[in-house]
Amino acid sequence: MLFADKLAMSFGTRELFSDVTFVIGEAERVGLVGPNGAGKSTLLRLIAGLEIPESGRTGHRGGDSGYLKQEADLSPEFTLVDELWKAFPEALELRRRLEEISGRLESGDGDVMALVDEQTELYERYDLLDGYRIEARIGKVLDGLGFSRPDWDKRCTDFSGGWQMRIALAKILASVPKHALLDEPTNHLDTAARDWLAEYLNDYPGAVVIVTHDGEFMNKVVTRILELDQGEITSYTGDFSSYLVEKKARAEARERARLRQQREITRQRRFIDRFRSKATKATQVRSRELALEKIEIIEPVKKAAEVRFALQANGRTEREVLKIRNLAKSFDAEPVLLDVNMDVERGQKVCLVGANGGGKSTLLRLAVGSLDPDEGQIEWAERARPGYYDQHQDEALDPERTVLEEVRDGSNGAPDVRLRSVLGQFLFSGDDVFKPVKVLSGGERSRVALAKFLIQPTNVLLLDEPTNHLDRATRVRLIEALSSYDGTIICASHDPGIVNGIATHVFEVKDGEAKEILEMRKIDPIGDDGPKTARQRRAAKEAASAG
Repeated sequence: MLFADKLAMSFGTRELFSDVTFVIGEAERVGLVGPNGAGKSTLLRLIAGLEIPESGRTGHRGGDSGYLKQEADLSPEFTLVDELWKAFPEALELRRRLEEISGRLESGDGDVMALVDEQTELYERYDLLDGYRIEARIGKVLDGLGFSRPDWDKRCTDFSGGWQMRIALAKILASVPKHALLDEPTNHLDTAARDWLAEYLNDYPGAVVIVTHDGEFMNKVVTRILELDQGEITSYTGDFSSYLVEKKARAEARERARLRQQREITRQRRFIDRFRSKATKATQVRSRELALEKIEIIEPVKKAAEVRFALQANGRTEREVLKIRNLAKSFDAEPVLLDVNMDVERGQKVCLVGANGGGKSTLLRLAVGSLDPDEGQIEWAERARPGYYDQHQDEALDPERTVLEEVRDGSNGAPDVRLRSVLGQFLFSGDDVFKPVKVLSGGERSRVALAKFLIQPTNVLLLDEPTNHLDRATRVRLIEALSSYDGTIICASHDPGIVNGIATHVFEVKDGEAKEILEMRKIDPIGDDGPKTARQRRAAKEAASAG
């Protein structure tokens, strides 16, 4: 069981929440939602015992807990399989001792009978810990999350940031703690790994709490939603879609009740004003005045602030924006891209899809020039001004700088009044711009990184998973802005809102090549009733131009 009792927590001078109370049953699967900066990650850390609340109590009972935070925190010198074995400290220590005893028995070092007795005792303890099946459990989880058998012997530092987060997730899943607290577990997963994780969590024997902005994933997993917003926690039964419907219904019911209350208050005040001076009505007037004083006023539903921004290309490129010919790239003699050919024209919105590790990020980095190709040519149009947004852009922020200082660093000398205007569009207003980056939530850091990127003068956007870590509202606004962007876009993304709602051309990066997909399967579009395939979108665009 997980619980919070009259929990209160502040961050600096800002109160995150107060008087938060809830109970999560031992087999419940709960989605924790709310806007960026509401305190969701802080709440998970409090439940896990990694932070101490200002007041109230929180924690877990009836077993251990596993907490997936937004940073991998791995041992760089460890191999993948050794890192996962760290999730079983007692079994690992027993295994090491058994290996030591076996070596001493072989060499005849020590009291043989004493060593045999200890070995027998340790084998029994190891069996009780299910130690003989740990390797199989590790293999099942690694396979489900997309790791291959040769990956087992690679060092953790050999994996990209996204794959390191998969390792951190695998450690928790393989150890099967009684309570699993997962902060953004799907951010770095492709479709296959997300589907596997959903199935795995549906069969999970303990309590699961998930912080994620992936509504489709929550629909497959959770049976209850806890919303943390403006310092209050509200419970909703059902999946994410049910939560959206119920939240809207509750808001509408509250507004109707508020209007009824306001009408009644107005009626009572009119009576009081009308008969205040009449002695025969004095008792009724006073009674109604006392009644009005006791009324608990129903406040209007507070609408959360949302980011508001638009994207505009800085200058116009030639028609042929980018040519890629026979591009190849390997790392440590392992080929990632073999023979990539691609042409991108002005105004196209190109989406790169495919499994993690297939080469999408590498292709973007080669195109923007942060990596050198082993073979092939990359030719940009003369007037092209490409800007690159890395999927780990928020991790590159200086934690000691303020929000304003970070954005100023990438602004090419733009005046502070302009920077503060842009930051205001990303919900950093007033003294918020002077907060150090290190005190921001993961979602807030993503908004800073996005603002810093978009302030740069560009006419070609190269984006690597730009919607990772963004809350639902910010994600929708970014997708809208990208859809209306008048420049060229090349974007690597698993986000169906981008693949189906924006892309005019879709390329699958697989087996070292990038092949255009002319018939894309519909994947969870967001409010888009228009053409879904690349071919359909191009046909619609040509028809509109002809008309």
